[in-house]
Amino acid sequence: MNTHNRTEIATLGEFGLIEHLTSGITPANKETLTGVGDDAAILQFGEDEEILVTTDLLMEGVHFDLTYVPLRHLGYKAAMVNISDIYAMNGTPKQITVSIALSKKFCIEDMEDFYEGLKLACKQHNVDIVGGDTSASLTGLAISITAIGCAKKGTVVKRNGAKETNLICVSGNLGAAYMGLQLLEREKIATAGKDMQPDFAGKEYILERQLKPEARKDIIEQLRKENITPTAMIDISDGLSSELMHICKQSKVGCRIYEEHIPIDYQTAIMAEEFNMNVMTCALNGGEDYELLFTVPIADHEKVASMKNVRLIGHIVSEDMGLAFITRDGTEMELRAQGWNQLKEE
Repeated sequence: MNTHNRTEIATLGEFGLIEHLTSGITPANKETLTGVGDDAAILQFGEDEEILVTTDLLMEGVHFDLTYVPLRHLGYKAAMVNISDIYAMNGTPKQITVSIALSKKFCIEDMEDFYEGLKLACKQHNVDIVGGDTSASLTGLAISITAIGCAKKGTVVKRNGAKETNLICVSGNLGAAYMGLQLLEREKIATAGKDMQPDFAGKEYILERQLKPEARKDIIEQLRKENITPTAMIDISDGLSSELMHICKQSKVGCRIYEEHIPIDYQTAIMAEEFNMNVMTCALNGGEDYELLFTVPIADHEKVASMKNVRLIGHIVSEDMGLAFITRDGTEMELRAQGWNQLKEE
């Protein structure tokens, strides 16, 4: 371990660290079409089909708290966040491998619960569990899942294809998962050491969005039915602002998104008010929604406008115009990535 001339990881953040460590890596094999930089790597071994590979690591105490996260829900979510990455590349998920490190506090029944959730998520998306690894852990539970998918050659959608005048679209609604997390954290503190159960009546939707997210297979199917191929796409794991900035940076464009068009669920708004939080800040920066953010040519306006559970939230502009959020009163604000960064200093 380096004890001299230290540069703290927090100075770069998660994505800055990845970019720093991988900037000099170039593929040596012709089958590797793209590597680091999208929701999944793209490989090609045949003439007509491309293979998508993505991996995700979940750590107890960092990504989940077993005080209020049931293991069955954790298994479901662990599979779903990887499946979502394949859809974000306009692909079809096919297989996953599952590696687990666990401490002695867990028993066989605990892992059976975890796998029940895992298998349910895979069944819903016709995904096979094809392997993995298991190890002991001294620090709790760690989960690493790799997902494999495929797409017809020429149909994979990356983050770098957005063009000026493209429309910016998002599926579902935003901020609900974050508000579900805030509610769980509050009730954890409120009930700690007490013989009482939290009252979640009327808040089921935001809890489900946090504990049991759904990959948007339905949106991909609608896009294919309408013969729409997005120019760029990403799933929203770290917040709308952060993900849109990824697209704009890699596409070398700017953007304009509008407050009045950002989709927010009623329960999300009520919960934000209860917490005295700005609901739009939650929607822009909350993360873990696993909705799809994508851009399409303006010629597809009528098609996407009529799609179920899709909202037009803005448009792409030239890079020199920057990234902006337009409030309801017309004020233009610089879009900033304030989403969760697991490597920042507290």
